[in-house]
Amino acid sequence: MSRVCELTGKGPMSGNKVSHANNKSRRRFLPNLNEVTLISDILGQSFKLRISAAALRSVDHRGGLDAFLAKAKDDELSTDALRIKKDIAKKAQVAA
Repeated sequence: MSRVCELTGKGPMSGNKVSHANNKSRRRFLPNLNEVTLISDILGQSFKLRISAAALRSVDHRGGLDAFLAKAKDDELSTDALRIKKDIAKKAQVAA
């Protein structure tokens, strides 16, 4: 399982571990991923996603999963999130 956020595409970064003696060695900074269940209001269905804590705050800020996916770029989303986005768009188009 890759360590990449399904909604934002945020993945591991690399940098230096710096000791007290200022010795530098390479290390990886991993994103803070959480397994969460988000509910789509339009589809009336819940989805389990592995997203970062920052993405979870962004979803809450934008007003839920539907609003977040409407503004999200397709190249950042995982295949599951992209499928959910297309299902939401179809359902919203039929309702309108």
